Amino acid sequence: MSDDKERTVELHYEGGVLKLPVFTGTEGESTIELKTLLGSTGMTTLDPGFGNTASCSSKITYIDGAAGILRYRGYPIEDLAVHSTFLETAYLVIYGELPEPGQLKEFSDKLRDNSDIPAEMGAFIDAMPRNGHPMTLIASAVNTLAAYYDDSVDPGDENQVELATIRLMAKLPTIAARIYRNSIGEAPIAPDTSLDYVDNFIRMTFGDKAPTGELGELFNKAVGMLLVLHADHELNCSTATVRVVGSSLADIYSSVSAGINALSGPSHGGANQAVLEMLEEIRDSGISIEDFLEKVKAREMRLMGFGHRVYKNFDPRSKEIKVLASQILDRHENPDELFALALKLEAAALQDSYFTERKLYPNVDFYTGVIYRTMGFPTNMFTVLFAIGRLPGWVAHFREQAVDPAFRIARPRQHYIGAAERRYPGQG
Repeated sequence: MSDDKERTVELHYEGGVLKLPVFTGTEGESTIELKTLLGSTGMTTLDPGFGNTASCSSKITYIDGAAGILRYRGYPIEDLAVHSTFLETAYLVIYGELPEPGQLKEFSDKLRDNSDIPAEMGAFIDAMPRNGHPMTLIASAVNTLAAYYDDSVDPGDENQVELATIRLMAKLPTIAARIYRNSIGEAPIAPDTSLDYVDNFIRMTFGDKAPTGELGELFNKAVGMLLVLHADHELNCSTATVRVVGSSLADIYSSVSAGINALSGPSHGGANQAVLEMLEEIRDSGISIEDFLEKVKAREMRLMGFGHRVYKNFDPRSKEIKVLASQILDRHENPDELFALALKLEAAALQDSYFTERKLYPNVDFYTGVIYRTMGFPTNMFTVLFAIGRLPGWVAHFREQAVDPAFRIARPRQHYIGAAERRYPGQG
């Protein structure tokens, strides 16, 4: 970020004129700093949802929604999705640079060595309600990591934050797999340190029921790619939550647990589930794809998984996963009917000018759910996989904020529209 002292904007208000500095980002985007607004004018801004407010400066992720650009630390998501692995991408997001082979091996080895959880924690997880939503259970389990590992809870100690980073990355897949297996009444499977990160998670989840052969390799590749695609997405709701909680000097475990809870909301992490529900409705109603799209255009039905709040073009995360989705469908002996239906729906929508003129293209959520469903994941586990993928981003933002010279506790203002001063009855 550059600060051109000669570049300012003027705010004219009753009482004077306030000059506000303009900062220029790496890609040329401009940001007006409002730090002096309240003190100088007595006024604040009103920005519901913070859609026009930059709450921090960050070096992690760049998004240009109009152009369909997503880059982690400068690297296009299209390159990372095809050529990188999840652990390499996680290292990049957390530490700022792609790792050398020795650094990646050391990182991977640390995760393997820390992938197990204490027996007492396993008993705690096993005692949780087995019919509870896995996101609720995972958020609770992550929060308790601070109690089991109180040697890594000081956000001001870089060594403790690093230790907590490794523990979170290593243990979240183990926790998630154990919660899933509890939900189906199966015994937990311990981590296998001979396997890589993604393969080990799939093994801990499905055991000997995991897909094998060429199809198994495609599924593992798809999971790895989806984790890469979800690794960070700038200041979305859950990442902003991690930063807000962390700004109080809460430990990283508590902050990430808060992020998991934020992600669990259907408006954030539940979009892929909404896609499946839409596809099930199309299947069960017997309506044709063409008639369904006509109802969408008449606003009688909703087309889920198309368009994006940020991207006003094609979601750059969806291109490569579509290729894998087609390969999985071609090689599956008994392909999920919803999978085939999704691809037909996409093809029909992209041939219809109503959707293309409105830049309603498939986003990453359109493919995520159908792939996970075909693998055998239940719907309530979809957001859990999202959380595993997003963990590097949460950790990176927590760490970046902790060393930011401009760091301060989050404290948004409000526009008060309640009652004016009133007197308590009998007090004059």
